Amino acid sequence: MTSEFSSEPTPSLIERLSQIMETMRELSLQTDPQAMVRQYYNRMRQVNPQIDRRLAMSRRELSYPEFRITRYSEWVDDIDPWKEPDRLPLLSGGILADLIYGNDPRIINHLVVAPDDPAYQYLEGQHSLQAIPILDQGISLNMSLHTRRIENGFSYEHLPEAVWLANLFGRATNNLVLAERLKEAYEEIDRELKAVARIQQSLLPIKLPDIPRMKLAASYQTARRAGGDYYDFFPLEGGLWGILIADVSGHGTPAAVMMAVMHSIAHTFPGVTVSPGGMLNYLNERLCQHYVGSTGTFVTAFYAIFDPRTLRLTYSSAGHNPPRLRRCVQKQIYSLSHAQQFPLGVMKSFKAVEASIDLRSGDQLVFYTDGIVEASGLDKELYGLERLDGELSAGSLDPHRTVQAILESVEAFSCGAQASDDRTLVIGTIS
Repeated sequence: MTSEFSSEPTPSLIERLSQIMETMRELSLQTDPQAMVRQYYNRMRQVNPQIDRRLAMSRRELSYPEFRITRYSEWVDDIDPWKEPDRLPLLSGGILADLIYGNDPRIINHLVVAPDDPAYQYLEGQHSLQAIPILDQGISLNMSLHTRRIENGFSYEHLPEAVWLANLFGRATNNLVLAERLKEAYEEIDRELKAVARIQQSLLPIKLPDIPRMKLAASYQTARRAGGDYYDFFPLEGGLWGILIADVSGHGTPAAVMMAVMHSIAHTFPGVTVSPGGMLNYLNERLCQHYVGSTGTFVTAFYAIFDPRTLRLTYSSAGHNPPRLRRCVQKQIYSLSHAQQFPLGVMKSFKAVEASIDLRSGDQLVFYTDGIVEASGLDKELYGLERLDGELSAGSLDPHRTVQAILESVEAFSCGAQASDDRTLVIGTIS
């Protein structure tokens, strides 16, 4: 039995298919829409050498009867209509306005153009025309025109294929334009985010303070360009030191902005206080009064005051992860969880509570944000307190080494995956 599809292709069909495939390969390599259109036009001149002039026009962001000439085969300069729109001729009325606003494909095989027509210079000496609408959102925002010097230069038999081909190419070109604009937008956003990140980093301590009897180390890693974690140190009267760590809900730029607000409020605290609860009460009052409102944003915070003379740590917490305390003598790890309250920015009636603990030489404090313990492994299991305590137990009294060991452990546990939350560590070893 002979199949109806078994006939051999003719030499002319093979040659045509070869030309089309070569054209498609060339176009598929293009990433710049202007270069792709230029390549396409060059190919079309080879495929259809009988076309005398090619012209393209657009009515985007215009209204009847205005339109722009976007391409013309007789132009010497290669104008990029997407980057040089001001160089494109703006015309009004005439035969081309009727064509592009008509929204339909047209063939005019007896073309007569009056000398006073706005498009006369583009159509002078041409006696047949084929107009192909390039549809966008259902209307002809662009149009491609071919003209010939002879009359009856175009056949309706090939018009459907021409409309189909032109519109497919138009969509491909439009996709490249959108991709290019999206890339430019992302690059602009990335530049802005980098600037935000630099500003945010400048709000953190440039150098860790020299606190008597406490050796410090810290690490700050954002999940994105900028983040909402915050830590700071405050020299107080009588040689005391305030230690603050906070975590703004959410991620990215909004959290970074609120982190900057937190920094500003904390550094404008009126007067000097030796009460951790007083600082958290002040932060909550200001946040509720001016910044968070109905946005749903909140801030967890832990503020402690360290007395280098007595080695007493007095602290207050607003929903923050309780710091870990490794006792040097008992070799045990404790949680500083005896002064918990709601996060900041949730309730105007917030009232901080306080607790105190006496430290000893060799004790180690670990302040951290939830990006550490909530780091996720491949099976979605969380890093958790048990692993953190394990690293702390096996760690060195050198806080820098302990910070590095914890970070490497978290990285290994998450298999190097992108962090979903900011990760902050502040470790102090009592000497």
